Amino acid sequence: MRASPCETPRCEPPIFHFCEIRPCVGAWHIHKAVPVVNKLRNPAGAVGDGADSAQSQPMSKAFTKESDGDEDDDLSLPPLPAGTRNYMTPQGYLRLRTELINLIDTERPKVVEIVHWAASNGDRSENGDYIYGKKRLREIDRRIRFLTKRLDIAEVADPSQHHGSDQVFFGATVTYETQAGVSRTITIKGIDEADALQGEVSWVSPVARALLKSREGDEVQLMTPGGLERLEVITVRYPAPQTAH
Repeated sequence: MRASPCETPRCEPPIFHFCEIRPCVGAWHIHKAVPVVNKLRNPAGAVGDGADSAQSQPMSKAFTKESDGDEDDDLSLPPLPAGTRNYMTPQGYLRLRTELINLIDTERPKVVEIVHWAASNGDRSENGDYIYGKKRLREIDRRIRFLTKRLDIAEVADPSQHHGSDQVFFGATVTYETQAGVSRTITIKGIDEADALQGEVSWVSPVARALLKSREGDEVQLMTPGGLERLEVITVRYPAPQTAH
């Protein structure tokens, strides 16, 4: 995927636009996702004959998204502050992109094959394989729509560009100390990639927003349910830039 530096003066971290991805609007039919995935695979946007063929062939209704009243249940996007971007690390972007391509290329075709086989076995109303397969298809299609939308609005920021800095920006690993003398270490990540079990927090979380732009040795204030708390920034680290081979 081509990346171009963001020229907006307000962008603190280095930002890269990934503008080639576009979500499919309306009820999701998997053949409509082919152009999206080809652009993910081919930065130049080239689409091969196979992709064109897949897009032009209508898909049986049995294997497309059916409206079941919960089409957008899990498509509600985590809230972003007004006027801000959906920042993501390169690793987080790659992980979501890989998941999307795997769902379309591998997971969905497997389930479609099972549903096709189950449908050929007769009465579908009591066919467990068919019923489960259709349910799984709906789950996969919802996840595909979600990932497509999230990748479409992603702004990839490389934390290694700040390697050696003592100021907190997106992607920083920060060790801070509370008023009670408790030391904690967090890494500031994107909404779609932060894993609390790995000590990661979203950049829109209260603690991350309190720490952003501070430096080692600074004290910041964090509003907690128990009241205002002061945090002291101990260390700020960034990953080292990867050397080209």
